[in-house]
Amino acid sequence: MRLSILRPLYEQAGPWASVYVDTSRNTADGAEQMDLRWRSARESLAADGCDEDTLDALEQTVLERPPEPGRHGLAVFAAHGAVALTQQLDAPPRREIAAYGPLPHAMPLVAQLGEQIPYVQVLVDHTGGFLTGTGPGRLVRTASVEGSQDFPIRKSNVGGWQQSHWQQAAQESWQRNAGEVALAVAELADGCDAEVIVVGGDPRSRPMLVERLPERWRDRVVTTAAGARAAGADPHALDQATIRAVAEQAAAHETDVLDRYRMQRGRDAAAGDGLPAVVTALQRGQVDTVLLVDDPSSTQLLWAGPEPLELSYDVAELRAMGVAEPWKVRADAAIVRALACSDAGLTLVEREELPVEGGVAALLRYADVGTRHR
Repeated sequence: MRLSILRPLYEQAGPWASVYVDTSRNTADGAEQMDLRWRSARESLAADGCDEDTLDALEQTVLERPPEPGRHGLAVFAAHGAVALTQQLDAPPRREIAAYGPLPHAMPLVAQLGEQIPYVQVLVDHTGGFLTGTGPGRLVRTASVEGSQDFPIRKSNVGGWQQSHWQQAAQESWQRNAGEVALAVAELADGCDAEVIVVGGDPRSRPMLVERLPERWRDRVVTTAAGARAAGADPHALDQATIRAVAEQAAAHETDVLDRYRMQRGRDAAAGDGLPAVVTALQRGQVDTVLLVDDPSSTQLLWAGPEPLELSYDVAELRAMGVAEPWKVRADAAIVRALACSDAGLTLVEREELPVEGGVAALLRYADVGTRHR
């Protein structure tokens, strides 16, 4: 996964307040419980030294958010009296967190969001289509296309010498409308940089749409019999098909990264293994992707400076780089900042897939004589 959505967190210096809170209000006393959860977080942040302006900005963001049905959560990051990033969570956070320190505590957000696969979902029939696209940061875009050809839409079965004429005319109307939907799909897919296009709806309209997509998008299409544009149709089946397609793409990403990492290990068994090697590679801008076993209980710490690639085990090393006052921070906070600001990726893996000390390794862009080796 790429961490570009986190970059606003690194465009200014801290200290940062990071809050993960359960915003569910699906019980009779939901609003009261929400208020109590926030009060606990505020008190914890204040005890750690967070300023009143930042606390007030967080409180406004958390408590004034409109209530929504179901269970969900919120991650909010603020500094110097202003909120820099707010992210809705589809479920309550695994742990409610109120942290205050030199760097944002962004790792829990990354872990909960998981691999974000941009996609387009299409519901098509003979008259047009409805499109939903999800891009970075889960920003949702929608579009509705009503085809310009509205007559004839139904094939005639009246018989007689005009029957073939009306059937051909209806077929041409369907094809023109499918072409207009395809143009809208391509535009939305370009805007989202989609990796998957899920096409559901009318069984005769689906292939017409796919045939009219630009060639660069056809190999990203997954078709499904689920879904219909009729009023009152249940969207659940199409949503489930989309979830499966996105999950399969995410799994393919992980498999690809692990395969490339194993090839790298075959060439040099320690070039990117373990936290010391990963830190060195990040300092040098060598990292393509970090592989990490997410461990919320981790106590690993690093020294860090104000610049994203200023991180080290050794405070003297940072001072030699010109960092006058290094900070001691969570290792995962420093790693996430370095990845987000160097356009490198992160792949979360299970412990059995990464049997290296510290549960962290790096897939390198390149290796040279300065790369750590065993």
